[in-house]
Amino acid sequence: MVKVVKIGGNVIDNQAALARFVKDFAAMTGPKILIHGGGKLATRLAEQLEIPTTMIDGRRVTDAQTLDVVTMVYAGLVNKRIVALLQAEGCNAIGLSGADGGAVRATRRAANPIDFGFVGDISVEGVDADFVLSLVERGVVPVFCSIMHDGAGTLLNCNADSVASAVAVAVAKRCDTELVFCFEKAGVMADVDNPDSVIAQIRPQSYKTLLADGVVNKGMIPKIDGAFKALESGVKVVTIKHSEALNLECGTKIVL
Repeated sequence: MVKVVKIGGNVIDNQAALARFVKDFAAMTGPKILIHGGGKLATRLAEQLEIPTTMIDGRRVTDAQTLDVVTMVYAGLVNKRIVALLQAEGCNAIGLSGADGGAVRATRRAANPIDFGFVGDISVEGVDADFVLSLVERGVVPVFCSIMHDGAGTLLNCNADSVASAVAVAVAKRCDTELVFCFEKAGVMADVDNPDSVIAQIRPQSYKTLLADGVVNKGMIPKIDGAFKALESGVKVVTIKHSEALNLECGTKIVL
């Protein structure tokens, strides 16, 4: 079973939380792949460079200057920092963008109805699973940032949840695969202010109710949508859990 783990930006922003996650990820047995976003560091660097940041529905509008910033931060500083921490734990990791080895191609998002600039969407067909698994089979752990490429020389800023889902589905066509979304919460919460209100399991019908009641909203929607699509496409298990519970049986399982 190959485990594809996505780590959220709020954990990346917390030095202690990231260190703990890295230790747990390194200790996780079996073949594994890590996907990460960028956290708030790109926004802080953009402010220092006096480059305005525009967010629409939680998504970063990526003009040419912003693309330079997120590439430097996500594919550079954050990616190599995580790889270095993993190496210190005895985990032989390699940091990658989608352009490296032609691992993951994306398509620039259409400008209508909203022009997000150099933002990419990923399909399963864009993932070179043979290349990714060739690293895994050699005992190397791929660590992907969310910067992909279009195959024509242009880098694209992509959603890390979408990257994780696409990579998991592509790998699932060749071997059993588990997808884990780790972030700063214990799972999907019935009450976001109550840490004991984790919903243990979400099925399609209960998901409709949670959406209608507003329990699931904002950034959790694409995460769960991606989880269901992954399961429908062959991924065996999808779990949403706290970064500190990576190797524990807990969190929210998404089930068909």
